[in-house]
Amino acid sequence: MKNKILKLLGIEHPIIQGGMIWASGWRLASAVSNAGGLGVIGAGSMYPNVLREHILKCQEATNKPFAVNIPMLYPDLEEIINIVIELGVKIVITSAGNPKVWTSKLKSQGIIVVHVVSSLKFALKAEEAGVDAIVAEGFEAGGHNGRDESTTLTLIPLIKQHIKIPIIAAGGIATGNAMLAVMVLGADAVQIGSRFVASTEASSHTRFKEMVVNAKEGDTKLTLKELAPVRLLNNKFYQDIQNAYKSGASVEELKKLLGRARAKKGMFEGNMDEGELEIGQVSALISDIKPAKEIIEDMMQQFKETKSKVSTY
Repeated sequence: MKNKILKLLGIEHPIIQGGMIWASGWRLASAVSNAGGLGVIGAGSMYPNVLREHILKCQEATNKPFAVNIPMLYPDLEEIINIVIELGVKIVITSAGNPKVWTSKLKSQGIIVVHVVSSLKFALKAEEAGVDAIVAEGFEAGGHNGRDESTTLTLIPLIKQHIKIPIIAAGGIATGNAMLAVMVLGADAVQIGSRFVASTEASSHTRFKEMVVNAKEGDTKLTLKELAPVRLLNNKFYQDIQNAYKSGASVEELKKLLGRARAKKGMFEGNMDEGELEIGQVSALISDIKPAKEIIEDMMQQFKETKSKVSTY
């Protein structure tokens, strides 16, 4: 299979691992890259010195391309950028902010820049900023979502009509069938988050992984739109948020309830009651925890089988 993303990123399969906080360390990134996808280290939950360690270990564990995901709202952003440049990272995926500020500097160092967007408006801005590709993430996705609530099924063909750079589809994708569907709609590749959370190499806590594979339809909810829209599993913390809304909580009161390190408490430390548990709607389709290599092999096998069947119509 040859397409624009495979050529741009130098990978075998059109599967990019999402840079999920508290799940995307060097073990997962290197496993995905070694299996032919693009592994991604998620800098969003790492201090600069921790990110440096993960990059160095990933470079030891794989000779294949891998990326670092960098939220543009990161407090130590300049230091993070400098570490990525210093250590020779070849691909950066930026998110949660304006890509224009750092894209030219990264590209001047020979780094491929991909930016995550949730709407056509931001896709156009990213293309104007000079990024090499975009990840278009639909409303189904876990973690922080766009305010427009556009679904992947709508977002991909809409963006495809208006931009020329390659598109990576994200949100609600965990199977080869879904990968084929979004590629028919105009995507060149897919970004997979939730499915890789339920992998043996993900750094997320075992209790969180088990809660993901036991999730049913309707178990994830989008909330905290006044702060930053986020999709969470329904647990005690989520119910506390709902109770706060019912009592007329202000934005400041919601911030206080959220507090600090709430995501770490849940996804990394395994507190399933008080933690913030970010995962996508597609968790309802995930039923097991297995190695990243098997996840990729299964997706590609289903993709090829379904593509062959569809081509006979």
